[in-house]
Amino acid sequence: MVNERNETVKNVTNFVAGIVLALVCGGFAGCTDVDFHWSENRSNAKVVGFVDDSLVMVGDYRYWEEITDEWNGGYSDIEGFGHERLCVYNYRVQEDGPRWCDSLSSESATGMFGMKDQGSSTSAGQMTDSVIWAIRSSNTISLWKIGEKVHELKLSKLFDGCSGEFVVASVKQWFDDKFIVRGDKSLISDGCQYAVLDTVARTVTYKRLDENLKWLQKCDDVRAWGEDVYCIVLKENEESLVVKNKEEFIDAPFPFRIGGFWGNVMKLGSRLCLINHDSIECSDVSWFGGLEFKSEDGRILSY
Repeated sequence: MVNERNETVKNVTNFVAGIVLALVCGGFAGCTDVDFHWSENRSNAKVVGFVDDSLVMVGDYRYWEEITDEWNGGYSDIEGFGHERLCVYNYRVQEDGPRWCDSLSSESATGMFGMKDQGSSTSAGQMTDSVIWAIRSSNTISLWKIGEKVHELKLSKLFDGCSGEFVVASVKQWFDDKFIVRGDKSLISDGCQYAVLDTVARTVTYKRLDENLKWLQKCDDVRAWGEDVYCIVLKENEESLVVKNKEEFIDAPFPFRIGGFWGNVMKLGSRLCLINHDSIECSDVSWFGGLEFKSEDGRILSY
């Protein structure tokens, strides 16, 4: 009889304790077991810009996983990525590792390399020889300069003789320490064709091409050096052109059909080149994509 009474008391005690635990867990949304961990390895490394004729900027990030066991038996497993890292490597000489690296502390991806958390896309690219950019929202641009932390600028939008925005595909150097902003096909659109970004005033002014700049409609990439405008016109038959100031054609060292400006470096085909006023000088290094570079003597540099 005593044992039965003790067993009954024990069961009642456990039952009451369970009710109390449920009330506490439910009331405070707690009593869960959360396992959060970062992947040991970094993923999806890619070239995001070139510093000069020997240094390349590479971006990567780290995946994370969070497993939650709820008090009521529920279970969730979510993944994401963050801790984006910017590194600088020498692409002419094989070295053991990067010259410099720095990573962000955010668990959520900021989109600095063209991706945001949960796989949604964002706009990003190289802005100057040492700065990359990312558009996180329609009125915010993030800038990451080598050796510094990310700067986020809230922008005021202005419209000069046009209406309608476009999805930003390129931010390159322009006149008076400003930057030309354009979309993939905005130069030939019926609305605003380009914009001018002023990082000091924190404004972006949408415009249409005036008579002096209408020639840019044939360009696939464009930027300014000093008072001169340089343009790359791509053609499928490897008869692409490098144009300076509308009517000056700069002879390329070889035929090409793909190309563009990466900071102060110009990529023509697979070759990395520098432009010096009216001449183009290309290195002996080829870049076909990815993180491998190849010299003329067949040496492969890989990071």
